[in-house]
Amino acid sequence: MEQLQSAFEPYRHLDPIGWIGVFRFLPVWGGLIAIAVGVLMLLFGGRQLFRLVAGPLGALIATVWAGPLAARLGFGSSMRQITLVATLALLTAGLIWPPMVVFFAFGVPAGLVGGQIAGPNDWLLGFGPGFFLGGAAGVVMHKLVGSVLSAAVGAWVAVLGLLAALNPFISGIGWLAGNPIAVLSVAGCFAVGGAVYQIFVRPSEEEASARKMEKAIAKKKAQEQKATEARWAKYNDSKK
Repeated sequence: MEQLQSAFEPYRHLDPIGWIGVFRFLPVWGGLIAIAVGVLMLLFGGRQLFRLVAGPLGALIATVWAGPLAARLGFGSSMRQITLVATLALLTAGLIWPPMVVFFAFGVPAGLVGGQIAGPNDWLLGFGPGFFLGGAAGVVMHKLVGSVLSAAVGAWVAVLGLLAALNPFISGIGWLAGNPIAVLSVAGCFAVGGAVYQIFVRPSEEEASARKMEKAIAKKKAQEQKATEARWAKYNDSKK
């Protein structure tokens, strides 16, 4: 758990180089797995497969933010235990009901912004409304959010996996990892492409169901037509 928290420590604040540096914790085989998972999330993670995105995403949110929030709320002595429980809880919630993770994914940043605006003395008064309003907005738009979020996470995971897989073989990977604008631009392009595909190109669940029904009806009609032709052929043979 401590190593995991150390790996994701840069994600608690604005540290693009640290965000990219997570790939150094991955072996080559881990990078290949990350590429496969990232592509899957990038292209198909916005619907039922979003559970596979929401679960790990919920665990990541809890790993990154549960500890600091616990300390901020006066539970610093139990920070490790709270982080562990929150990680398991959001992992399970994401696998069972993904909108719960969307709620936290939008609510926590909105709450932090609200707390920052309210100031240190009234931090909780700013955090609470921001947390609930941001989370509610995320849940209302969870289908669209699911596509965009899965594309963004998938793109980032795929890029980190690519860096990890190529790092032992290409010396320039270290230089590239030190240029966050380039890495973030590549991931951003992948994310935009994946989101556009999921939202505008990939058929919706209703369209996919309708197409499946049309194929089933067409198949049934073809079978009935074939059976009718076979009966007529048998009847004609019996008349001869």
